[in-house]
Amino acid sequence: MKNLVLIGGGHSHAIVLLMFGMKPLPGVRLTLISDVTHTPYSGMLPGHIAGFYNYNECHINLLSLSQFAQAQIFIDKAIALDLDKNQVICNEREPVNFDILSIDIGSTPNTLSVEGAEKYTTPAKPVTEFLTNWNQLIEQYQNHQNSLRIGIVGGGAGGVELALNMQSRLLTLASIPTKNLAIKSATKYLPEIHLFHRDIQLMTGHNQLVRRRLEKILIDRGIQLHLGETVCKIDKAESSFTTHNQLPITHYQLQCESGLKMKFNRIFWVTQAAAPNWIKTSGLSTDNQGFIQVNDYLQSVSHPQIFAAGDIATMINHPRPKAGVFAVRQGKPLFENLQRLLLGKPLKPFVPQKQYLGLIGTGNKNAIASRGSIMWESPLLWYWKNWLDRQFMKKFSNVSNSFPNRL
Repeated sequence: MKNLVLIGGGHSHAIVLLMFGMKPLPGVRLTLISDVTHTPYSGMLPGHIAGFYNYNECHINLLSLSQFAQAQIFIDKAIALDLDKNQVICNEREPVNFDILSIDIGSTPNTLSVEGAEKYTTPAKPVTEFLTNWNQLIEQYQNHQNSLRIGIVGGGAGGVELALNMQSRLLTLASIPTKNLAIKSATKYLPEIHLFHRDIQLMTGHNQLVRRRLEKILIDRGIQLHLGETVCKIDKAESSFTTHNQLPITHYQLQCESGLKMKFNRIFWVTQAAAPNWIKTSGLSTDNQGFIQVNDYLQSVSHPQIFAAGDIATMINHPRPKAGVFAVRQGKPLFENLQRLLLGKPLKPFVPQKQYLGLIGTGNKNAIASRGSIMWESPLLWYWKNWLDRQFMKKFSNVSNSFPNRL
């Protein structure tokens, strides 16, 4: 009996579990270590923030999926590796032995370089913690309906899409229509959203047409842009109230290198991805950002018994952006190479696509397509993306219906 252990329930591992369920391998004990029971699908999260999808529609039930794959699941957090003993060190349970290990734990925005950011901001990842904070915020706003100021740090695609979908949800709660892009003037309780980005242009990974169009949409919707501003410090500010039983006007103060200071009810952090420190200290070969270096087989370049996929991995011969589309595409080749190694067969190389179609939702069931130098905007794109996402999730929901959560 060989022990195959998966750390994390990311997109790649969800596909691996699904395929092990369809094609089990005798003589293999499969184990999943995850700190959550339901893993989010990144493609539908912006729509969930805007209120278009409920929780179950955009989350994969790892309990049912593990049961389908005949895998044992440990709800715990991996905090270290003992590579001499081939063990995963967990936060609560005893170490877990492995013969082959695969890691797919995603990434988190880098807050360590800015004073106070780790303590006083809400990172976009881990998604579970982000959604908890977001749901608390909209509940408070819905109950009190007073002025609200939100800061978002990071002007990549993630930050831009977050700003648009957050605003859409808040306007819906305030009964303000979002069909018209020009919604600057509505009521005195219009939620105020500020987007900070250190570059002078948004979304530098996309073409000029996409950048200009999204900048115009943000401005038309009254989302205030602070471009060329580097955030250097976050402090907790004194809370004040306008009238009895209202939300505090301010919670946290954001400071930029330019001297700009602003106060917010909540600050969300959506900057460049970072890896947890325990990956690097484990002894695995990592790149400058701490991500696991893997070869064309998605296999660690330093430890052949370990594989990695998704955001936590960097393919040394084919570096790609940290995007969910690549994690999904890695699922099948990761499954095949795990089985091949277990069977003693030669591994198969995987070459990811060089370009991918980015679909950026604008919060009103409209989307902008970005690929290379191409830009296309249409509601049809949103409905097409919605259909693709639902088809992807249907594979896992069928499993959930067959193997319901019994805990």
